[in-house]
Amino acid sequence: MDRQMILSRSSVMGVRGLQGFVGSTCPHICTVVNFKELAEHHRSKYPGCTPTIVVDAMCCLRYWYTPESWICGGQWREYFSALRDFVKTFTAVGIKLIFFFDGMVEQDKRDEWVKRRLKNNREISRIFHYIKSHKEQPGRNMFFIPSGLAVFTRFALKTLGQETLCSLQEADYEVASYGLQHNCLGILGEDTDYLIYDTCPYFSISELCLESLDTVMLCREKLCESLGLRVADLPLLACLLGNDIIPEGMFESFRYKCLSSYTSVKENFDKKGNIILAVSDHISKVLHLYQGERKLEELLPLGPNKALFYKGMASYLLPGQKSPWFFQKPKGVITLDKQVISMSSDPESREEVPTCSDPESKQEVHMCSDPEPRQEVPMCSDPEPRQEVPMCTGPESRQEVPMCTGPESRQEVPMCSDPEPRQEVPMCTDSEPRQEVPRQEVPMCTGPQSGQEVLIWTDPESRQEILCTGHESKQEVPICTDPISKQEDSMCTHPEINQKLPVATDFEFKLEALMCTNPEIKQEDPTNVGPEIKQQVTMVSDTEILKIARTHHVQAESYLVYNIMSSGEIECSNTLEDELDQALPSQAFIYRPIRQRVYSLLLEDCQDVASTCPAVKEWFVYPGNPLRHPDLVRPLQMTVPGGTPSLKILWLNQEPEMQVRRLDTLLACFNLSSSREELQAVESPFQALCCLLIYLFVQVDTLCLEDLHAFIAQALCLQGKSTSQLVNLQPDYINPRAVQLGSLLVRGLTTLVLVNSACGFPWKMSDFMPWNIFDGKLFHQKYLQSEKGYAVEVLLEQNRSRLTKFHNLKAVVCKACMKENRRITGRAHWGSHHAGRWGRQGSGYHRTGSGYSRSSQGQPWRDQGPGSRQYEHDQWRRY
Repeated sequence: MDRQMILSRSSVMGVRGLQGFVGSTCPHICTVVNFKELAEHHRSKYPGCTPTIVVDAMCCLRYWYTPESWICGGQWREYFSALRDFVKTFTAVGIKLIFFFDGMVEQDKRDEWVKRRLKNNREISRIFHYIKSHKEQPGRNMFFIPSGLAVFTRFALKTLGQETLCSLQEADYEVASYGLQHNCLGILGEDTDYLIYDTCPYFSISELCLESLDTVMLCREKLCESLGLRVADLPLLACLLGNDIIPEGMFESFRYKCLSSYTSVKENFDKKGNIILAVSDHISKVLHLYQGERKLEELLPLGPNKALFYKGMASYLLPGQKSPWFFQKPKGVITLDKQVISMSSDPESREEVPTCSDPESKQEVHMCSDPEPRQEVPMCSDPEPRQEVPMCTGPESRQEVPMCTGPESRQEVPMCSDPEPRQEVPMCTDSEPRQEVPRQEVPMCTGPQSGQEVLIWTDPESRQEILCTGHESKQEVPICTDPISKQEDSMCTHPEINQKLPVATDFEFKLEALMCTNPEIKQEDPTNVGPEIKQQVTMVSDTEILKIARTHHVQAESYLVYNIMSSGEIECSNTLEDELDQALPSQAFIYRPIRQRVYSLLLEDCQDVASTCPAVKEWFVYPGNPLRHPDLVRPLQMTVPGGTPSLKILWLNQEPEMQVRRLDTLLACFNLSSSREELQAVESPFQALCCLLIYLFVQVDTLCLEDLHAFIAQALCLQGKSTSQLVNLQPDYINPRAVQLGSLLVRGLTTLVLVNSACGFPWKMSDFMPWNIFDGKLFHQKYLQSEKGYAVEVLLEQNRSRLTKFHNLKAVVCKACMKENRRITGRAHWGSHHAGRWGRQGSGYHRTGSGYSRSSQGQPWRDQGPGSRQYEHDQWRRY
């Protein structure tokens, strides 16, 4: 096994430059191991404990997708078979697999997400250029995963009986946390961040040989030994090199300064390798000398990026872990109830260390300055103080201590520190301080009414910014929680900061020891949401409904529903679309009206007095979108026979007749209520396919009768084919329009998953899983045959039983389209208006700089600023 090829087949993720450094410069970090042997050792060491591997599924998609063809929309039957073999191999040796998928994109990583999507756009342009030039699929070096692969892999693994989870934050953090907390055998993935986290062993998926179960283990301890660092130093190294949070260019000049002063440059190492060695040398020989004595901002050129840098550092701290780099060594000690205060992600400290007591706690905390002035400043007063805990600081320490301001004094009070973890806890005051303390250098902002200064402080674990003010301020947002609220997200917020906080999990917001909160708050289970949801900043306030949506999300049973209801922000990655093909619109626009109706359904309880719902932020990739800002898309009202049912009725009512209401709501999302009778007559699994085809052909005029024949014929022929037959299938050549149509249909299937989830699952998810109704190469073959004018009997491979089904399905689609004044014709009947345009002649559809709009509406999509577009009307619907 070539250790220098580690990570080479995956996209760059994690720490910049570390991938190549590990693979070429320090190969001894990599050790070939065997999972079967590791599992046996684990069982002997922990009797009764099943060896478990936690899998970062997003890193494994490229490894799992083994079919040779990837350009036609996906070989889903082959892919499902490959997943089944993967699971069987590990099960056979007694290893349990836990799969994690990304459930959202953190705001700190949005820029990196955008950067990768734009890079993918350039790759897709090269792919279509190659197809047009060679009429064949490009080589594996241009491989691009089929659209919807991540979404459908979740459901495939659940179908195979595997425990599959969807994250509430960045998946790598939850993967590392799960592996540490559950004593897992290791992590299987392809992300150098797993070398930085102090968690269980990390194994490479790209080096896995499934037949022998051999792979490579990357050892963080050996990495530290090679670099002269400690494991606790790795987050600092990662941030100085650049990662998904810290832009690589932020410390570029600093890295070159380290390199210029590095005396052990290896001539046989590449430049990036020497930079990593130089930065590590600087950490071990320079920064270590001042660790605990001086803050990092005094030792590093953080400048205005200090908050972001600390966020990046803290992103690697797992529950229960502390960083020696966060705070300086204090000159004094402070304890509360004989408990040392520290700022860490240790869940044990959450309930024991109240930093701002409620009236029941009977505590008072004072701060002692240098013995010379001997003045005391009460940090949090109580009417019946029973104990005082002093904190002493030396005048020579020159500490920079974060402050919390009192509402009347406008003076600032230092935080308390502890000598062991060298970390600080913010303390808040509601009484007038007796001593003025020099103001610290932190970003300040002003409250909306009082003009009071507000401290912005970053929690090292949740990576959220918290605003802290005096709790008697007349601002709308208090800093101390009510003893009854038991709220877990930040207690101090600012109306001008539009930050959406996800529901708290045991990986997230443990702020009680860091802010003025109720000490009785208990740690929450990651899959449980209690009454505190009402305190979260979410789009939906109904706690019962939000809890159900969250549960479906975490258990990977839905798609995008919880993201819409919690943060009001969703994303969709790249699709194989030809930016030069003006005749076919992007899938992002074609399916937008459906999403808008789903928004109306999911956000029913957030309408304001004007009966309008807030816009949903869509980060959808399509040609011409620079992704500088999300598209602001407003919900679109829909008409459901009998009235639109509430989510409680759709999701909680188990009476048999409710399935009819659920189906009515689903069809209303597609605006196909008038075709309900025809669709109900269609047998499974073709009912969902017909619904999707009707919608597509009504929306896009440039789809013709030959396209419809190809879609239906491939679905019917797929039912009688084995996986091996599909493997051996080879289209005569690759057509770029067929490539785009294949991806368009698959994106439609993911939209069906969203709608079905939102409507309470009126259809079985298996009815629109692609391995049951779509195969890329088979569709491509039928498309080429239909384009050449082959008879329907040829498309159906001379199978008479399929002929009747074909005509029935075709009749359902054509009849439903005619109700919408859309007559599907063959390509021979097209007029000149179909060349280079999409939409019927006279329909008013046209391409604009920011998307597609209907000029006849009189209200084109309005530009809301650079890259920010707001969409309110159904821009696509025919009338």
